Amino acid sequence: MKWILVIVGFWAGLWVPSRADCQALHDRWDALLRRHVSADGRVNYKGFIADRAELRAYLHALAQNPPTANWSRAQQMAYWINAYNAFTVDLVAEHYPISSIMQLDGGKTWEVKRIEIGGKKYSLNDIEHGILRPQFADARIHFALNCAARSCPPLYNRAYTANHLERTMEERTRRFVRDKRFNRIGPERVEVSKLFEWYANDFGDLRAFLSRYSGLNISPTATFAFLEYDWGLNE
Repeated sequence: MKWILVIVGFWAGLWVPSRADCQALHDRWDALLRRHVSADGRVNYKGFIADRAELRAYLHALAQNPPTANWSRAQQMAYWINAYNAFTVDLVAEHYPISSIMQLDGGKTWEVKRIEIGGKKYSLNDIEHGILRPQFADARIHFALNCAARSCPPLYNRAYTANHLERTMEERTRRFVRDKRFNRIGPERVEVSKLFEWYANDFGDLRAFLSRYSGLNISPTATFAFLEYDWGLNE
């Protein structure tokens, strides 16, 4: 019996979750997003409030199943993107009706360590700036996260999964860059979201990045301006 326990423990330590296992973790979130988020990212917070038990069940599942070193890069990235977005939606739902997330915690709600995952407390900033940005070093993360503001890249109405992560990240980035609600890009004049100013280091050569995703050949002499950010609620 002793040897059986040792062998079982050994293999448990080596177990790597399959893509199907990780995708199943996010099924409940996927269903909620399809039900309460439009194709252009408008969020029906009243709908999320009506389904708050389902949302809380998903957050509990996240808390009980934190990523481990055995998870693939894509599995971990999808987990933390979904976690950031789901906890943000839950935060707004808890305090709804509000006109802006900036009304919460004196405009510093991203710094509050209210999220418990795997027995550890996190803030939204911990997830974005302590995990996603430094660990994955992928500028497209900025177009996957949603901060509940109108000027924030729209909330995707599907859950992120390892199976489709690369394709989805490319699609969401291209869609945001080309959306005239957020950016107005021409060969000689570029007016873009404040995100590109706030996180300039993540994007590197901004002209090259925008040229790639806009499909335009932006001139080396083009002028750049950054648009005001609308913190009104994304509903």
